Amino acid sequence: MSYWALSLTLIFVLIPLLLSKTLNLGLGRDMTVATIRSIIQLLAVGYVLKFVFDSESLLYIFLMVALMIIAATHNAQKKGAAIQGITWKIAVTLIFVEVLTQGILIGFNITPATAQYIIPISGMVIGNSMVLSILFLNRFTAEVEDHQDQTELILSLGGTPKQAIHRQLINSIKASMIPTIESQKTVGLVQLPGMMSGQIIAGADPIQAVQFQLLIMFLLLTTAAVTSVFLGYLSYPTLFNKRMQLLKG
Repeated sequence: MSYWALSLTLIFVLIPLLLSKTLNLGLGRDMTVATIRSIIQLLAVGYVLKFVFDSESLLYIFLMVALMIIAATHNAQKKGAAIQGITWKIAVTLIFVEVLTQGILIGFNITPATAQYIIPISGMVIGNSMVLSILFLNRFTAEVEDHQDQTELILSLGGTPKQAIHRQLINSIKASMIPTIESQKTVGLVQLPGMMSGQIIAGADPIQAVQFQLLIMFLLLTTAAVTSVFLGYLSYPTLFNKRMQLLKG
């Protein structure tokens, strides 16, 4: 794609800007900032990735992945401010998911241990895990607040914190996983995934593109399940004190 063709794609930014202005939505400034930031950030990442790919240094690969985890943790922790130690809980969850998925991919020689594969796949895994963390925390904090009386009743009858919070925890895990599961049900029928579309546009064999997309889909399903369960079981104990009483938010 030429720079002239790329500049023409700003038409797709002007359309929502005009709609926002016409309907007084007040989103013009946010969309303008988002557009400028996306251009700067993606161009910067492009040059950084080119440098990392050329160097093939494990140190640079590690630093890139670490930066992704730090940024994702910072973004997701805002949604779980009511949970003590949520920042380290999210960080540990993201690290665990990254080590698990890359360990399987590299350990079974599914993908090579090179920057070209590790960084893009890690970006998809960590990004998806971040979104799942946000979905889980949003639902979990709401569930705990809405069922506070029920939780305290179970505790008063001699139930353990795990028993008292079990229903809210399971509901939150299921709710956070639903978008991933539902999107996989319609893949190829309603939408062509971004990775597959990008490969086909770049001239890759469609069957090869499908194989890589299936890899990513199955990977993200594991990411969704492990993130929700791992973060959930790390989070719920800190909602109670040493006397097994529910802490007030």
